[in-house]
Amino acid sequence: MADAFIAGARGAGHTVEKIETASLDVKGCRACDGCYRGGRACFFDDDFNGIARAVLEADAVVFATPLYWFSFPAQIKNVIDKFYAFVAGGKEFKGKECALLTCGGDTEEKAFDGLVRSYELIAEYLGWKDRGRLVAAGVNARGAIGETDGLMRAEKLGAEF
Repeated sequence: MADAFIAGARGAGHTVEKIETASLDVKGCRACDGCYRGGRACFFDDDFNGIARAVLEADAVVFATPLYWFSFPAQIKNVIDKFYAFVAGGKEFKGKECALLTCGGDTEEKAFDGLVRSYELIAEYLGWKDRGRLVAAGVNARGAIGETDGLMRAEKLGAEF
C-alpha cells in the first residue's frame, strides 16, 4: 500500500521519502526530557534523530502500517512516542497534512477502530490536517493486498494528495 501511495504521489509531482521503521533502530521514549539537548531531537542517539529531521522538513506525513493487536506495531509506535521530542523541544510543526494506510488480517473493520482513533488523536494533538484514511480488512498473507482494491485506492489517495 505504501508503494502504491508513493507511486500516486510521485505521479502527481510530489517528492516522497519512504522511512521503513521496521528496519531501523528506534528505542522507546524514556521520558527523560533530554529532547533537543546536544543538537538532536532525542538525547539518545538512535535512528529517530534522522526521522525527526525528515518529519520537520516534510509538508505531510503518511502512516502506512499493518494492524497489530488492534493498534500500531511497536516499531512505528516507538517513532510516534518520540514525537514528544517535537513538543518538549518547542518545535512548531502544526499545519502539516497526514494520512493513514493500514491493513490487517481481521475481516471486520471494527478491529481497526483503536488504530484509527489513535491516528485521529495524534493528528488533532499535533494540529495536522487529515487527508484520508485507507483501511483494508481481511489482508493477512503477504501480497494478499493485491487481491483487493487496496492498492488502487492507495495510489488514488497519493495522486490526490
